[in-house]
Amino acid sequence: MVDHALPVVIFGAKLKPDGTPTRTLRLRVAAAHAFGMRQGRVMYVPTGGPSPPSGRREAAVMADMLHAAGVPPDGVVVEDTAPDTLASVIRCSALLQRWGHAGPVAVASSAYHLPRCLLLMRMMGWRVVRVPPPPVPAARGVGRRWFWRLREGAALPWDALLLAGYRLRAWRDGD
Repeated sequence: MVDHALPVVIFGAKLKPDGTPTRTLRLRVAAAHAFGMRQGRVMYVPTGGPSPPSGRREAAVMADMLHAAGVPPDGVVVEDTAPDTLASVIRCSALLQRWGHAGPVAVASSAYHLPRCLLLMRMMGWRVVRVPPPPVPAARGVGRRWFWRLREGAALPWDALLLAGYRLRAWRDGD
């Protein structure tokens, strides 16, 4: 990792069936990139594994988008194994710990998803910086926006409970 660079973890979103980015993913990457441009030294960490049915990895697609926006190859470290938000938090945390990073971590996602990402990263012991989410909603229709809010309302406590169990087991096992 670049010394003193602020890691910007960008949480993935499903890809289109042909492996191209959805509007949601494009907006997340654009918001993270705009934030990084204002910060100075950052290291982008896109996260997200294979996205059926294309099999392409969300993190790799985001890395390609960042490179197309002018981010050099050494400004991106891909975490492409995590299948969901909780796994992304755990695997990105392990990656940051391997780097010896002890400072804050910037977290980028859509407005509906950001509270869960921030909470889970805090539960893993990170000081987090909220990347301003995209200025437009990820879902265009009111019904779809309500669906995502309800989904996140259920996912947040569930993932927090799972992460608490994970941390307890790790503590008990001496990790």
